[in-house]
Amino acid sequence: MDKRFWAVLGVIAVFVVGAIWISNNNKANAPSSNAKPTNHIEGKGTTGVKLVEYGDYECPVCSGYYPTVKQVAAQFSDQIYFQFRNLPLTSIHQNAFAGARAAEAASLQGKFWQMHDLLYENNQYEQQTGWVVSSNPLNDYFVGFAQQLGLNINEFKTDYASEKVDNAINTDVNAFNKTKQAEGTPSFFLDGKYISNTQLVDSNGQPSVQKFAQVINAEIAKKDPSKK
Repeated sequence: MDKRFWAVLGVIAVFVVGAIWISNNNKANAPSSNAKPTNHIEGKGTTGVKLVEYGDYECPVCSGYYPTVKQVAAQFSDQIYFQFRNLPLTSIHQNAFAGARAAEAASLQGKFWQMHDLLYENNQYEQQTGWVVSSNPLNDYFVGFAQQLGLNINEFKTDYASEKVDNAINTDVNAFNKTKQAEGTPSFFLDGKYISNTQLVDSNGQPSVQKFAQVINAEIAKKDPSKK
């Protein structure tokens, strides 16, 4: 991706900052009292370090980060846990909540990460085509994704529209709001500490595996001085 693309994403990110609280208040209806934030985690976590991303499947910035984050998670798969939580910015992304529903419905059949990947790999926000602009993303796209993953389609549709799935998403949003951060998506936390996106990009403003590695290795070294 060229510099102009990332400049556009930077502008979008600025608008996201102002929109995030409005977005969350619009969609983050109070979940049931026993609802808990989602627990989508991969990696062995041998060092005990955890990297958490709050993301929006429609967000073009998140989509731009996706290949780098996937590479980082693979590179550190033995050492850290990587966790994804939902943060749909519904006031600016019309199908963000729908995307989160698709991922959570797939999760109930054991295919969260596979649906997570399909949603980002098919995010065509810049072209304004595909599921991000569909008036009926469930039937137009998500059922097809579910079929690719071998899911039970009737169960997928039922779960997609369920209170259980809505509660899971809204509980993630509420958990993010409690952090008092407002930079937007994606937002990263390393062992519970917020990591500014400026620490994770290179001199051209592009997400960098090397920059992620620097902050992760520094956190690992705190827990195990022998790693310094």
